[in-house]
Amino acid sequence: MPLGKAYDKLLKSDIADMQNISGGRAGGSITAAQFLKRFVGETPWAHLDIAGVAWDDKARNGQPKGASGFGVRLLDRFVRTGFEQN
Repeated sequence: MPLGKAYDKLLKSDIADMQNISGGRAGGSITAAQFLKRFVGETPWAHLDIAGVAWDDKARNGQPKGASGFGVRLLDRFVRTGFEQN
């Protein structure tokens, strides 16, 4: 996702150092990443925007109602193949 000054400006606040929610559905993922970027420094990082799919209100496709676990397998495979020794 593009990170840049245009999105960084959306975090501006009149009453705090910054606001942690902005942009709404249009640009919300990007502004969330901009927010995180302010704290990570030179540490490699990634923002996975999974809030919309992390919870199912009803059972579907063999998944029960509740926490979906979306993204967990992705992160597990990423760590196993990129950082764990065999």
